[in-house]
Amino acid sequence: MGEVRKLQKKLRQIEDLEIKADLTPEERVKVSKKVELRTRLAELLHHSGSQQTQCIVGEEEGNMKRQVSCVCGRREEGAEACLADPPMAKAAREDEVKDEGRGETHHLPATAASTDPDAEFRALKASWEKVKFRLRTLEGHSDIITCVAAVDNFVISGSRDTTVKVWHVPTATEQHNLGGHRGGVTCLSVPPAEYCRRLATVLRLADGERLVLSGSADCCMRTWTLSSGQCVRSVYTFNAVASLCFVAEGEGYAVTGSDAGKLQVWGWRDQENCQSVNAHSDAVDALQSQGPLLFSGSTDGSICVWEMQHQGAEPLRPLRRWGPEVTCCVGGGDVGGRLRLSARGDRVFLACGRATIRVLDWQTGTVRRLTNHSSTAGVTDCVNQIPGVLSGSCFDLTTGESTLNLFSLPECRYLISLSSSDLPRIFCFAAWLTPSGGHRWVTGGRELIVWEQLPDNAKRVDVSVRCDSRLDGLLADSDRDSSEESETDDGEDHNPKHSSDTEEAAGSSWLRCVLQ
Repeated sequence: MGEVRKLQKKLRQIEDLEIKADLTPEERVKVSKKVELRTRLAELLHHSGSQQTQCIVGEEEGNMKRQVSCVCGRREEGAEACLADPPMAKAAREDEVKDEGRGETHHLPATAASTDPDAEFRALKASWEKVKFRLRTLEGHSDIITCVAAVDNFVISGSRDTTVKVWHVPTATEQHNLGGHRGGVTCLSVPPAEYCRRLATVLRLADGERLVLSGSADCCMRTWTLSSGQCVRSVYTFNAVASLCFVAEGEGYAVTGSDAGKLQVWGWRDQENCQSVNAHSDAVDALQSQGPLLFSGSTDGSICVWEMQHQGAEPLRPLRRWGPEVTCCVGGGDVGGRLRLSARGDRVFLACGRATIRVLDWQTGTVRRLTNHSSTAGVTDCVNQIPGVLSGSCFDLTTGESTLNLFSLPECRYLISLSSSDLPRIFCFAAWLTPSGGHRWVTGGRELIVWEQLPDNAKRVDVSVRCDSRLDGLLADSDRDSSEESETDDGEDHNPKHSSDTEEAAGSSWLRCVLQ
């Protein structure tokens, strides 16, 4: 399996070289070998039977669990109350929703009308197996799309081309081109409408104005109006912004994560710096708020959980910290250790460039693995949650195929896989529901694509639905990577003289920002 791991590593490096704006002659030679390497890897996987993954969920892994000391060993009653997983719906059915103005009927995936968990799951799976999507590409960015967000009928996208764009989804047209950043845009956040109204009053904007936050490698966080595309505020953070989020506590806070591991808290009304914390030893790739809690994930493989207290000089208080020895996200593959997270309740789902999704119980430090690809040649770039469903993107290094896998929540049982011909690698994802109740998603990478659910009687379908039995099962307890997932080799890739250009590209702060 040594040659398999080496080929997988080289293909990961080539994929990441390809997203660079400019390639050196030596890098172009390396990229030109991609087809040859893919062919060889496919042959090895076929002959060795590696397509039957060794980490299918449900296999015995010794049931080893880690318990590591916490930053704060005391569990807050308020935090515990807000973290309880929402109960599953008592009744689940295929809701028929009339599409306004057209009289079309959508059969929406929902939970099953039964108290039997297996019956609920079967009904949910059956409804998703019938789902139909139309894909529409939004053209306008000249470089990689690094982040996406959605508000009502609008999609907001940020790109390495330094722009933020606002798109009207029903007409697939560009509404605004928000130029102002001098570096690649790395992250976006849309504060709740209530907080937008409060700031609109302070800035004397229209009462119903929605606002968008953007962060960039130019060390700036900007606030934009959605209706006109006007930049109403710009804050210099003194650090390249790798991630940001809005915390709806008290008067509201914007939190930025830097490429050097720092968290900075900004007041929403005045956007003055309230607090700066050296939270991680490397880039803060991911930030997400959940009530008064803030989750931060870093390139160094660590996850931190914070509580936001709107009283006091320093609102951010640490609750838990779990290092890479716990999360198994150390190194994060061969793309600079990027890490994405999606949190709900006591669980944090982690994507760190492997074929599996890590599931961390942040209260206890227990880590489990969920298989997101039928072989170790898969790369998980992002993970997200929609009501009752976990989605994980997967890119196959062998074939270049990109897929979205769906799992039921809270059980994490595999539902279906969604793919389309020539679907590009997915780096970012956002989801929302239409007024009629249909699913609408947007994915970003080399292209910006809107996924729109179609009625059952639709004839043109752009997305294929398939079921891969190799992903069936339950979460597997694990305290370490399987040997197939390990990227450690004794080959030439560990010699910087042989791979300096590739390693430099993979480990650069810029690449980590792009691939966050």
